[in-house]
Amino acid sequence: MSGGYFNYTQAHIDQIADDIECLIENGNYSEGVIDEFKKGLIIMRKAYTYAQRIDWLVSADDSEESFLKFLKKELEEDENISYNMKDLK
Repeated sequence: MSGGYFNYTQAHIDQIADDIECLIENGNYSEGVIDEFKKGLIIMRKAYTYAQRIDWLVSADDSEESFLKFLKKELEEDENISYNMKDLK
């Protein structure tokens, strides 16, 4: 298993993002609240990406070059979340 600098606690961020996505899909809140949940979901996905990539870098699992390359790639993938939000309730 890679990483470990943060004792794998970045997985909690990812789980929170999954939980927010479920709240969005359930649609038990007003449109205004759901809109804010969607914003929060994007932020949480990005926070997880940063935490994971930093963890791998400082744990010597990634070089600085790999860190920058994969961080950019994964953040671009996270940005696609905002384009897919219309698919959620």
